Formats: sequence, C-alpha cells, structure tokens
Amino acid sequence: MLENYLKQVYLKNFYSNERRIRYIFEKRLGRELDLENPKRFTDKQQWLKLYWYDPLAIKCADKYLVRDYVDNKIGKKYLNEIIGVYNSTKEISFENLPNQFVLKGTHGSGFNIICKNKDKLNEKEVKKEMDLWLKKNYFWQNREWVYKDIKPRIICEKYLSEDENHNYLTDFKFFCFNGEPIYCQVIRDRGKNETIDFYDINWNHMPFNGLRELPMSGAKHHKPKKYSKMIELAKNLSGNFPFVRVDFYYIKDEIIFGELTFFPLSGAGKFTPDEWDYKLGELLVLPNRRTDKSGHS
Repeated sequence: MLENYLKQVYLKNFYSNERRIRYIFEKRLGRELDLENPKRFTDKQQWLKLYWYDPLAIKCADKYLVRDYVDNKIGKKYLNEIIGVYNSTKEISFENLPNQFVLKGTHGSGFNIICKNKDKLNEKEVKKEMDLWLKKNYFWQNREWVYKDIKPRIICEKYLSEDENHNYLTDFKFFCFNGEPIYCQVIRDRGKNETIDFYDINWNHMPFNGLRELPMSGAKHHKPKKYSKMIELAKNLSGNFPFVRVDFYYIKDEIIFGELTFFPLSGAGKFTPDEWDYKLGELLVLPNRRTDKSGHS
C-alpha cells in the first residue's frame, strides 16, 4: 500500500502532464507523439488532453451527473434505472439490493462490478475493491483532465441482459465529431468472447479495426431496428464537443444510454490498418487552444 502511494506521489510531482502523456503514448504505440502538427486521431486525442477544456465535459464524464445532461438532451426514458448513489461503501446495504445489479465508480474508467447472483458475491472483497476506487483520482493515470475534479462516488444500476438467459450485452458506440456521428463501433458479447466491428452511418461494414485489440465478428449482422434513432440521439448528446463517443445498449428494441467517453482507451489504441488512424484524424478538427482557470494546458 505504501509503495503504491509513493508511486502516485512520484508520478504527480515528477511528470508534467505533457511528459506523462508522451511517456505513455510512446510506451503503448511505439512511436513519438506529434503535438506540433498532429494528423492522426491518436495524436489529436493527446492534444485535446493538453490544450482543450470544456467544463461541460467534466459533468458528462461523471457517471452520475451525466444523467442530468442526458435527461435534458433526450429525456430520462433512455436512462437505465438507478438503485442508489453512495459516497462511501459503508452506505451500501447489500441485503437491500436486488439479486442482480451493477456497481460503478462515477469518477473513472473500468470501475465496474457486475453482480449476476448476489448469493455468490463476496461483500467484504467487493467493498475492499470499491474503497480503492474511491481513493483513486483517475486523472493521474493517463492525464484525462475530465476526471480530475469529479467527486468519487459509487452508483448502483439495474442489471441489464438481452434475454432471460442473461446473455451478454452488445454495445453501440458512436464516434461523433463536432456533433456528427460518423462511425458506429459495435462490441458484441461483452465480457465473454468479445468481437468488434465498425460501421458507417449507413450500416456499411468498415474494413478497419481500432483502439481495442479484438477480432471482427466475421458475420453479417442486420441493422438494428432503431439504428436511425440511435444516430439521432447520439447527435443530440454529442453537442459541440470536438470529439465524443456516445454509447448505447440496445435491448429488446429499446435504447438505453451507456456513457459519454472523450478519450477512448485514453486515445492510445492502435488502428488496423494503420491508415485509419489518419482517416479518423482528418475528421477530428481541433479547436483553439484553451486552458481552465487553474492554467490547465
């Protein structure tokens, strides 16, 4: 525990934001980051971490506060049912929770516990894991500033499944550039044998893979009945952000909002073929440099 604490102090004090971002980027992608004249999507994502600021993005990155934004933009009918909001794990009464539920940290990525059967849940271990979440400021890991000032909390949501057999979910993730959904990333069988496919806005399968190293499904999938509605909702939610990924679940012909993500895989995932890193980069028009009141840049 002390070793991890000292490591965090070291990372905070030794690395400037730019130095840390450059280090992670080169480690993951094996090349130097271009901030002076970025052309690739991945390079531009790092530029946005350093030189773009919008306080609304902080609200939208908060897994709890984003619900208010979604309600105002498209209506609460698209929100998953929320069971509870907790500032501490001591506030969570597991005996009062349903047999199935999902616990999420509001202030980062990957803070998820999916409970399919409460009888098999180790409450002590789960609380221990969530206590670690609550102590962590996710910003310091990859310098995604949208997470820096989010209040750490835990939310409990209704467990979602595609049928009574609790089959794994399918994610529809819309890549939106300046308020326009351009591509839809579809991840099937989440948590099991995951596959990933990209489609354009007309449901044409695209010949590239990106950001996550998952295989394509290799199958022809029909366009969801309410695909056009998802596009409309994604456009409404993406607003004036230079880039945001708008995520939905689609269950029994019903659309359910997932989250808004400004830096997928912290903007440091690979594209295959590599040329698509440039093609998506052409779509990402960088705004003028901005800093927050504390001098973030």
